[in-house]
Amino acid sequence: MAIAAHQANLRISWEEGDEFVLSLDPLQGHWTEEQYLLLSNQTNRLLEYTDGYIEVLPMPTDKHQAISRLLFFALFAFVQRLGGTVFYAPLRLHVCSGKFREPDLLVLLDANDPRRQNAFWLGADLVVEIVSPDNPERDTEEKPVDYAATGIPEYWIIDPLKNTIAVLVLEGDTYVEYGVFHRGEYAASKLLDGFTVSVDEVLDAR
Repeated sequence: MAIAAHQANLRISWEEGDEFVLSLDPLQGHWTEEQYLLLSNQTNRLLEYTDGYIEVLPMPTDKHQAISRLLFFALFAFVQRLGGTVFYAPLRLHVCSGKFREPDLLVLLDANDPRRQNAFWLGADLVVEIVSPDNPERDTEEKPVDYAATGIPEYWIIDPLKNTIAVLVLEGDTYVEYGVFHRGEYAASKLLDGFTVSVDEVLDAR
C-alpha cells in the first residue's frame, strides 16, 4: 500500500498559533493502532489506518458537505423514530484488527447499541460514502471489502462523478447490488423499510 506524495505530510496545530508539519512517510508500514489513535486525536483531518499505514483523506469540499448534510438530516429524521442514531465524519470506525475507516455517515438502528463506543465505533448497521475524485476506487472497491468484512448490512455509495447512488446489501460475507439509482429516480434502502431519497436532490444539494 502506498500513499500519494500530496498525502504524505500532515499539518497539526497543537495550540493556538503553534503548528508543525509531520511527515508520515518514515513510519509508513510501522504505525501502531495506538499511535494512529493518538495522532488522529490531535487533528481535525480525516485519517484512515490500514496495517501500519496512515492515509490522510482529502479535505471535504462544499459540495461534499452539502450532500452529507442532506443525507444526514434525512436519515436522522427516519431512524430517530426507530430509536436509532446517525453520526457523521470525523468519527472512527474500527473495521477489524489493524484497520480504521472514517465513513461520511454511520447509522445504528439502536442508539444504545454497545458497538457505539466513545473513542470509536465497533460497527454500524449502515454506512454512507461520498466518492472523492482523488481516488474513487477507495470508496467503490476498497471500502466495500472492509465494510463487508465487519458485517455492516448496508452500504450506500454516493457518486457525483457518475450521477448515481449505489445501495449495496450484505449477502454472506460480500455485498451485492440492491440497486443503482440514477437521476430522475429515488434511491431506496432495504434495511430501512420505507426510506427513500431523490437522487436529483442528493446530487444537487447546496
